[in-house]
Amino acid sequence: MDVLSSGHEQVVFCSDAESGLRAIIAIHSTALGPALGGTRFYPYATEEAAVADALRLSTAMSYKNSLAGLDLGGGKAVIIGDPRTDKTEALLRAYGRFVEALGGRYLTACDVGTYNADLDIVARETRFAHGRSEAYGGCGDSSVLTAYGVFQGMRAAAQHCWGAPSLSRRTVAVAGVGKVGSHLTALLVEDGADVVVTDVDPAAVERLQARFPAVRSVADTAALVRTPHDVYAPCALGGALDEETVAALPSRIVCGGANNQLATPAAAGQLRDRGILYAPDYLVNAGGVIQVEDERHGFSFPRAQSKASGIFDVALRVFRAADEQGVSPATAADSLAEERMRSVGRLATIRLPR
Repeated sequence: MDVLSSGHEQVVFCSDAESGLRAIIAIHSTALGPALGGTRFYPYATEEAAVADALRLSTAMSYKNSLAGLDLGGGKAVIIGDPRTDKTEALLRAYGRFVEALGGRYLTACDVGTYNADLDIVARETRFAHGRSEAYGGCGDSSVLTAYGVFQGMRAAAQHCWGAPSLSRRTVAVAGVGKVGSHLTALLVEDGADVVVTDVDPAAVERLQARFPAVRSVADTAALVRTPHDVYAPCALGGALDEETVAALPSRIVCGGANNQLATPAAAGQLRDRGILYAPDYLVNAGGVIQVEDERHGFSFPRAQSKASGIFDVALRVFRAADEQGVSPATAADSLAEERMRSVGRLATIRLPR
């Protein structure tokens, strides 16, 4: 994706040689409000790969925030490096200075490779860091409501496909049992689902099975895709739904927490052609951003959870619209998000007295 033709309002390259900071902040849209999106700390192979990820993720945040009914635009930041070895106080604070320099156009939070404690450090240099630890008045771990939102989307998909909003006695295959996947598994077990999992980190699987001995595991994603199941839940990194994977899936539903699950736009049509109901990722994984947004108003977990419960109704609306229009749920969700950005975003042209 080329920066100048991507449709983004602003892309900022951030560099601080002494701390080793190399970061990209991508602001896709501020039509509905300041651009909110997390900071990903990842060892990208090239700068071009980092830019491409920032552009894709920030675009998805515009759609996610719009469909979630939030008065927020979409943005994302990526820090190039290995968070296990390159993350330092100086680097995080240098990054915070760049966020502050944007004057509130971009609001940052946690993502892959960053945690509440990291945002506490970033916040020492900027007013615009959210998703902070509870000790500092923040909302804490946003993966809790991310998983809850995915579960609500999965319940809606079950309602649409099978007539009941429950995963009881259904087999759910969860790919990735990190922060979101492990919370999602807990909700599924409580609902009576049969859960089979995999993860690149064997220790993550062991921790999960220690809590839930009935959860089964397989060696890798290739094996998981071919294991008989009713619902496939991609909860690791993006691009999980490529042509080969979609062709092999035995699922009736795909609903997971990972961002950018479709390897190509054509994958949405391929899923529809195979009779697999796809719950758009940016719709169902919006619970985390809802949680972070609530922090801006003095965090209340019950209030944020109540907002995230609305993902169930929005998902049903998307599934119905897709059926009525004869399109994929991904296309229907995009249309709903774009319409809200147009109709509500245009109100900014009505000037108010100062």
